[in-house]
Amino acid sequence: MAVRAVRGAVQLETDEAGHMDERVGALLTAVLERNSLTADDLISIWFTATPDLHSDFPAAAARKLGIVDVPLICAQEIAVAGAMPRVVRLLAHIETDRPRAGIDHVYLGAAAALRKDIAQ
Repeated sequence: MAVRAVRGAVQLETDEAGHMDERVGALLTAVLERNSLTADDLISIWFTATPDLHSDFPAAAARKLGIVDVPLICAQEIAVAGAMPRVVRLLAHIETDRPRAGIDHVYLGAAAALRKDIAQ
């Protein structure tokens, strides 16, 4: 079994805790489903949020999905002029038998424009 990393992002419509939970939950669920993963396959997850998001911690959405024994951390993205607003990104470290090329990175909605080269 190999250690791999999977990326993902989602753009929020508004900076509201409930909306963040919904969208980040959808992102994390899609990452797990598209890569045939369970919570037991997760090693850790880094979440970042653009500076305009401050209503809640993105990691709170993972806890609400029942991911309670995986190390999670939140950080702020750097403020780059012209960058897409209201974006939560994740970088999950996983254990999987999939080769690196077989990892499905997940960019939902408008966030797909962030990484057209790897978005699924």
